[in-house]
Amino acid sequence: MEIEGKKVIEVKAKEGNNKPYYLNGIAYKRVGTENPVIPPEELERIILEKRKRYWDSEICEGANLDDIDEEKVKRFLREGKRQYRLKITEDTPLMDILMHLNLVRNSKILNSAVLLFGKDPQKFFIQSEVKCIALSTTEFVKPYNTYQAYVGNLFEQVDKSTAFVLENIRRPLWVEAGEIAARHPYEIPQKAMREAIVNAIVHRDYNSPSKVQVRVFPDRVEIWNPGQLPPQLKIDDLKKSHPSIPYNPLLFRQFYRVAYVEDVGGGTIDIIKRCKEAGLPEPEFEQKMGNFITIIRRSVLTDEYLEGMDLNERQITAVRHIERHGKITRAEYEKLCLVSARTANRELGELFKKKLAEKKGKGPETYYVLARSGEIKEKVIKSKNLQVINHEIKNNSNRNTTTNKRY
Repeated sequence: MEIEGKKVIEVKAKEGNNKPYYLNGIAYKRVGTENPVIPPEELERIILEKRKRYWDSEICEGANLDDIDEEKVKRFLREGKRQYRLKITEDTPLMDILMHLNLVRNSKILNSAVLLFGKDPQKFFIQSEVKCIALSTTEFVKPYNTYQAYVGNLFEQVDKSTAFVLENIRRPLWVEAGEIAARHPYEIPQKAMREAIVNAIVHRDYNSPSKVQVRVFPDRVEIWNPGQLPPQLKIDDLKKSHPSIPYNPLLFRQFYRVAYVEDVGGGTIDIIKRCKEAGLPEPEFEQKMGNFITIIRRSVLTDEYLEGMDLNERQITAVRHIERHGKITRAEYEKLCLVSARTANRELGELFKKKLAEKKGKGPETYYVLARSGEIKEKVIKSKNLQVINHEIKNNSNRNTTTNKRY
């Protein structure tokens, strides 16, 4: 603009939504041209007022009805109707649908509407993205085997990220004794994986510029989402019955309507249950560096379990090699562990005798693969029971000499 014949740039700063604002730990407010410190009682009121509002229910500045993909909304309605959780007809005007779903306020589009049904959600929220990385080592280092960044609406991010994990984990095929049809399950239960990814996307902190990350290691899958647990919950609470406290209630509600989640606070319990049923270790949950992390092991063969099987370091290295490459030959064992053919044969034979590996092929074509998960699971149960017995023996032997003699 021009003022008195001079060209001037005018910058207008809108009032922010993330009050209060701090400098060096002190909260200030703007009054005219002054920046006074906010008094303690006023600061408390602002914080309490802020807690009543959620990011997903804020108005999306600059967005309007033209930014919403009507076909995506109709697909949502069809699925909601199929799940018996929605009764809105597809011929209902788009604005009326969004109003019924509480995704507009004062005829203005909310953040949730853009994330769920936007034609280009990243135009408004560049942080709404899932980075999926597959690695060849157990450390998070380059080079990556595969890297994909998934954008689009949140439903698309869930579906594509889940598919990425399933494409990068194993899916063994076998026929159990007494069964006719072959079993072909993923090594991590598909529903558990999907539930964990849904949780990361729905419960993340969208004020953070960070993205959700899904890291597929040879031995585990880690899901990182920006944000913290609600103050009412601790890590241990996730392993038992707990209330549903969604970080983004409006987003959560729409995911519930199409059965991506259940509104009972049982998501983490379900993940744990499905992994245990598959013979996997209990998933781990961590809170660090501003992220909530879910860790799901790809195999029951943890370091702790292998050490309990009385294996040497070479044999453990061989098991990890099979996990990564699917099999190992005697020649590969010799080269990997720098041992003779005789030693390689003996130590691979021990893996077979302990039912950790299966022998395939004949003569020079012989190779070893991991035993079927059912057999390994049985060994794990026996191993755990043995540990319990040994623990009881140790405790009783320390009580008195009479008990010691009995054992």
